[in-house]
Amino acid sequence: MLDSCQNAQERWGGVHKLIDRWLKERQELVQAFRALRDAKPAFADREHNGGFCEVLVDYVSAWHFEVCEQLVSEAKAFGDEKALVLAEEINPRINDITQIALAFNDHCEKSGCTDPERFAEKLGKLGGLLHERFELEDCLIEVLHNAHQEESAEQVPALD
Repeated sequence: MLDSCQNAQERWGGVHKLIDRWLKERQELVQAFRALRDAKPAFADREHNGGFCEVLVDYVSAWHFEVCEQLVSEAKAFGDEKALVLAEEINPRINDITQIALAFNDHCEKSGCTDPERFAEKLGKLGGLLHERFELEDCLIEVLHNAHQEESAEQVPALD
């Protein structure tokens, strides 16, 4: 029994580390967003644009190809159908926001963001969408991981 608990901790503890690393990337994204938003004139600063876009693409990619994949695997392993249904409901909106973020990146790469008003408008819209995305991601982490972490802890026998 202790072996299975240890295996679960190794397996899902790794997910926890992945989430921690990814949340650190989120903080980097927020800092890069603020730096770009506050740069004057932001649209002409290719260094800020490129740095922000690189962090943005890395962040959204990590969600899709690492974090979400692991969270869904965890929910499947726990037989958590309710959580899987929620993921199916929320992920399409996260995917929509990903497409908008990638379009923003493409716009910056292709046009160089030379129109300050349009750039500020697009950046503001993206900021609102990222805020929405963070809330959706946090909801899925809560349902797909934290609930299972508590469930695993309940299964560990007391060693009094």
